[in-house]
Amino acid sequence: MTLSAQDRARRIKIILFDVDGVWTDGTIWLFPFPIPEPDGTTKPKMIEVKGYCAHDGAGMTLARLGGMKLGIITKRISETVALRARDLKIEFVYQGEAFKMRPVREIMEKEGVTLEEIAYVGDDVIDLAVMRKCGFAVATANARAQVKAEAHYVTPNKGGEGAARDAIEFILEAKGVLQQCIEASIDESNPLPPSMDIGKGGDLK
Repeated sequence: MTLSAQDRARRIKIILFDVDGVWTDGTIWLFPFPIPEPDGTTKPKMIEVKGYCAHDGAGMTLARLGGMKLGIITKRISETVALRARDLKIEFVYQGEAFKMRPVREIMEKEGVTLEEIAYVGDDVIDLAVMRKCGFAVATANARAQVKAEAHYVTPNKGGEGAARDAIEFILEAKGVLQQCIEASIDESNPLPPSMDIGKGGDLK
């Protein structure tokens, strides 16, 4: 029997994301920054800057209220990604991963979950290795055609414009808890625990 996207989404316990093109629009800004040398000269260092969507960040809180854990797996290594992940209190952070099933297997062993209980959100062909095996494969609206063709669900919004939030809300809706999670997130009488209270800025230390 072929499972629907909703059937697949109901089983999800962990949502994993690519970063560039999923959390962002894929643009990578590189700025030269002069570093003083002992001899009085300067050496240029490249500073990487990315833009993130606040709607996605709020979605991470909703996902946790729905009982799920979150992670990122990206090939690039970037301090701005590390800062954003700390700001959002992401449980699983893997950078510098060219072969993304390796960290997926590590997460499965650590958390005691199956592939059917993992969702992955991607946009480019490097993500296909996980998308072909996980329980719920999501492609962003800006994903390559090859990626969309193998996804169980394609988000209405592009990466960096709410795609991660789309994936989270689809899963929560399939589980029948989306509205419940929204109400819990704005309930003044029941403040969020520190583990879910995001948006206070990344730790720069």
